[in-house]
Amino acid sequence: MLSRTPGLKTGVFRDIKMTYIIKGEFFMKIIEPELKTEDILIVDDRNFNQKNVCIITGCGSGIGRAVAIVAGTNDLTVVGLDINEFGGNKTVEIVKSFGGSMKFFKVDLTKDNELKEVVKQINDIGKIKYLSNIAGIQYINAIQHFPMEKYDLMQNLMLRAPFLLSQLTIPYMSAAGGGVIVNMASIHAHICTKHKSVYNITKFGLKALSQSISAEYEETKVRSFTVSTGFVRTPLALNQIAVQAEQRGITSDRVVEDVMMGKSRIKEMMSPIEVGNLIVFGMSRHGRYIMGGDLLADGGMVKTY
Repeated sequence: MLSRTPGLKTGVFRDIKMTYIIKGEFFMKIIEPELKTEDILIVDDRNFNQKNVCIITGCGSGIGRAVAIVAGTNDLTVVGLDINEFGGNKTVEIVKSFGGSMKFFKVDLTKDNELKEVVKQINDIGKIKYLSNIAGIQYINAIQHFPMEKYDLMQNLMLRAPFLLSQLTIPYMSAAGGGVIVNMASIHAHICTKHKSVYNITKFGLKALSQSISAEYEETKVRSFTVSTGFVRTPLALNQIAVQAEQRGITSDRVVEDVMMGKSRIKEMMSPIEVGNLIVFGMSRHGRYIMGGDLLADGGMVKTY
């Protein structure tokens, strides 16, 4: 994947290759960080077996793919949902290469009927015990210029779909003796930065959703939590560089150094697999006290500036 990033120096991020393409302008090629078996967290949990299903949205790339890899390597039966058919099928291949089991369904998460139908199909595969709501998009603009069609899309994809999937899967989890729902939040569930109002709103909303699930379903042993990270080396994050540079009137270097990593004590983006490890740890028996809580892994950005 190539995106225009004028002025960004080679070496600012590991795992990004730079090349001159047209008239001396820089283009950025986004590549997946190299993944090694030793990078994957293996958790001792008797519920991590192929009879139990872990549903993951946004499995076609980035964090969703990483969660699928970690969950599959931990012997769960992974079911990935994404509108990106090519990416979803690639994730299946990667999970299987690590010895895991995964099925993929092409689904538009903004369509209620598709979600209702796919959950019924997934219940035939195994016991639905885990749900990871990862899918998300970004759109950067000031509130006064923010298109309402983008607002609706982001709300439907990043807040409504997680709510509906929770609503659909909780009965199965309750019948199976309990389960865990993970919602992918962000530092933007703790602080708000400019030109990301709708993203901020959805991430704050996901924290409220996890807290509400944990408050309501204690008796059936269904719990929920959020994971909040800083910037992760995914297309979603890296594609923001050029847009923010243009809107803020600064160079791409300054977006990276000042806007993205400026408040972080660790001057490097997380890798997707590090996030996947956090999520699967939180789903495991070792995370049983994380009831409506938030795992904040932001390099010190929120708490130390």
